[in-house]
Amino acid sequence: MAEIKIQTPLTREKVKTLRAGDSCLISGVIYTARDAAHKRLCELLDAGKELPMDIADSIIYFVGPTPAKPGQAIGSAGPTTSYRMDAYSPALIAQGQTGMIGKGKRGPEVIAAMKEHGAIYFGAIGGCGALLSKCIKKAEIIAYEDLGAEAIRRLEVEDFPVIVIIDSEGNNLYETGKAAFLAQENGK
Repeated sequence: MAEIKIQTPLTREKVKTLRAGDSCLISGVIYTARDAAHKRLCELLDAGKELPMDIADSIIYFVGPTPAKPGQAIGSAGPTTSYRMDAYSPALIAQGQTGMIGKGKRGPEVIAAMKEHGAIYFGAIGGCGALLSKCIKKAEIIAYEDLGAEAIRRLEVEDFPVIVIIDSEGNNLYETGKAAFLAQENGK
């Protein structure tokens, strides 16, 4: 299967063309945020205040990178477990966020928001943080520096490898992949 090249911003039109199981390479700007930063973003939304970045057509990578070594844009940058953001993701999706990158399952509320608003969930390979960091060409903290590794960063990425886990129609690779495997095993 060919890899699909995606250039950010990730518009809803682009999202609609992607299907669970698609292998993609993302280039452009993405943001980092984990649970502490997500909580603060949702507190801003609840207070009617502006977010520190333009959330429309954006991708948020659930990562807490290690410090950069000399000559590097960022340290090891592997995905964190996504369910920690489940309480916050629906609100951000409703504000126009179209993509998330992480690892692991997502809850039904997140999937419902993805289907309603046209968003997608990408998986990045856990344990490959050092390799993934090579795709990050620039990293700068834009908010919540006090959170250290969990600060919000603006990343410039080139050919960042991901797989569509849940598409905007709710098709879920974790479910379809398991079903296909079991069908193959039972057919033997």
